[in-house]
Amino acid sequence: MSVISSITVTVPATTANLGPGFDCIGAALTLYNKFKFTRLDEGGLIIDVTGAEAERVQTDESNLLYQAFVKLYQYIGQTPPSVKMEIQLGVPLARGLGSSATAIVGGLVGANQLAGAPLTQLQVMELAIAMEGHPDNVVPALLGGCRLAATSADNWAICDIPWNEDIVPVLAIPDFELSTSEARQVLPTQVSRADAIFNTAHLGLLLRGLQTGKGEWLSTALQDRLHQPYRQALIPGYDAVNAAAMKAGAYGMVISGAGPTLLALVDQLHSQAVEAAMLSAWQSTGITATVRSLSLDTQGASYQG
Repeated sequence: MSVISSITVTVPATTANLGPGFDCIGAALTLYNKFKFTRLDEGGLIIDVTGAEAERVQTDESNLLYQAFVKLYQYIGQTPPSVKMEIQLGVPLARGLGSSATAIVGGLVGANQLAGAPLTQLQVMELAIAMEGHPDNVVPALLGGCRLAATSADNWAICDIPWNEDIVPVLAIPDFELSTSEARQVLPTQVSRADAIFNTAHLGLLLRGLQTGKGEWLSTALQDRLHQPYRQALIPGYDAVNAAAMKAGAYGMVISGAGPTLLALVDQLHSQAVEAAMLSAWQSTGITATVRSLSLDTQGASYQG
């Protein structure tokens, strides 16, 4: 195995759940964090962070990127090298866009490459899922595209979900945060059989809607009963933004991940109108937001060194 001294890893943001696909489906988006790892002869750990909210990122051993870096070396039975990590933030923190998944994937991929690539992509993916606790963000962050993950015993089956090129993800990112733990606390521990059947049917329809781009299927498919009805109250202005998006021509709107970012799926023709409507709706409730149309990232985590 060759040994390299420096590697730069680029990892896309992700949007998880897509309505009925709670904890099992996610899509990579064209928004990125970049992580540069440079082996040091001495000095232990150096972490430099640039970009929006850089001052909020830990720069000691508690940093999630470093924890993932160390995790891989522990897995292969080696001592982690002294390292300088340079973090360039492009994915907002605690907004439901997979910022923690980018750190986990980035740390594991960076460590694997510095160590001479002893692990396969599948092994890296399994480590990432174990660290995150569920697959919906880390899998598309690593592999790209829209992915469905299912488990049987200790094995993961990862299915690539076709995404029609006419479907545009429009994200409305507010200037407030919502932690994943807080968003999970409001969820019930049990659901009814009727709700389970509802979500099973709607997830099946979602897969076909994403593949075909058929708007009427997507409008129905994006509905959910497992998590969104309980989380909506945690997002001020949700109803106003949803109504504005639908009036402007969106197929539907969902909570991105645990929120508070809201995701509308729309065709190319209506994307700008939906952007403007969602931004205006949040502004009318006194909330500052950034709204932008993105695309599906099909590459996933990439590296240069």
